[in-house]
Amino acid sequence: MNINHKGVLKLTKMEKKFLRKQSKARHVLLKHEGIQAVSYPTQSLVIANGGLGNGVSRKQLLLTLEKCGPVEALLMPPNKPYAFVIFQTIEESKKAYFTLNGKEIIDDLGQKIFLYLNFVEKAQWKKMGLQALPPGLLVVEEIISSEEEKMLLESVNWTGDTGNQNFQRSLKHRRVKHFGYEFHYENNTVDKDKPLPGGLPEICSSILEKLLKEGYIKHKPDQLTINQYEPGHVCLCSKIVMDFKHPEGATVQVMLPRRSLLVMTGESRYLWTHGITPRKFDTVQASEQFKGGIITSDIGDLTLSKRGIRTSFTFRKVRRMPCNCSYSSVCDRQRKATPPSLPESSKEALELEQKHVHHVYNEIASHFSSTRHSPWPRIVEFLKALPSGSIVADIGCGNGKYLGINKDLYMASNCATSSFF
Repeated sequence: MNINHKGVLKLTKMEKKFLRKQSKARHVLLKHEGIQAVSYPTQSLVIANGGLGNGVSRKQLLLTLEKCGPVEALLMPPNKPYAFVIFQTIEESKKAYFTLNGKEIIDDLGQKIFLYLNFVEKAQWKKMGLQALPPGLLVVEEIISSEEEKMLLESVNWTGDTGNQNFQRSLKHRRVKHFGYEFHYENNTVDKDKPLPGGLPEICSSILEKLLKEGYIKHKPDQLTINQYEPGHVCLCSKIVMDFKHPEGATVQVMLPRRSLLVMTGESRYLWTHGITPRKFDTVQASEQFKGGIITSDIGDLTLSKRGIRTSFTFRKVRRMPCNCSYSSVCDRQRKATPPSLPESSKEALELEQKHVHHVYNEIASHFSSTRHSPWPRIVEFLKALPSGSIVADIGCGNGKYLGINKDLYMASNCATSSFF
């Protein structure tokens, strides 16, 4: 494909389709990411559909790019559907432009993806500041041996008759067993007057004694929750990324390696919230020496890690006395319930909507749009099958990715913010 395709007298049907796709990718990157493509060759290229947000790993993309020449840098921003590549020479960059544009690759989920490349003057991205672990958070690697891990996993019977020794249930994305006391997720507590028969499994005793002896915990736990997560604490079977969020909005992503121990005390336990977002892949450091800890913002060293089945053992010590922690504003035991309030006027209601609806959507619009760039094949098939002149109302259309699929239709669309396209 010639870069200066305007001089070509006649293009094939496939060439015309390719140019439309390439042009669309260029306009989407400019509109939603502010990435300006240039019409002349440079050492740098932006690769639409070739990002971590598309399920494309660093290794997979590098293998494709290096066929065109040595890669000086591959920059993959987290959660974005694009990547930047910098070749050592302009000639190698031009070769990639000609040979890889429109190339089909298979992502790590087995889905087909077509790459669209455009030249950029230089690779630019929004850098994140340095991050630190939430205060009171400790990650200890290799806390147990592979033999101990095997024994722990084999001791958990998810299918047999559990009798009265524990309480088991299935929750969204996971199966759960409780020992000692049933943990109530609706209010994050236990009923101290209703202990479960049998206490904690005997196999945990030696591990807990080790944690006490080495000072990782101060009190012997009397409650245990075992979670088994499908691809989708003492962390077994598979490494995982856990998200921590401060009430003021700061977020930290922490890698928990296999057979690791996560200790939460103080601020990390009571002020920060934590959770594991259900997904198939985690964005992690590509460096082989990286085992666990904070996932940094170095986009030259990020890749994807496919999740596997993961089992976590969460130990707790049931509090017998009233809580007197320093985090009364978020403490379940100290915080006083406040009755719901309603806006007193239309003006106040409008201000609330502006703050909690319009402002939020404006903040997330760019990322939202960048993750919704590929029309669903079934919907495309439906739209193309409609008779010419049909009227289509696309309600809640998001970023309007189906507009223009069939030029012979009259389409009216409105997104979640009630803006009409």
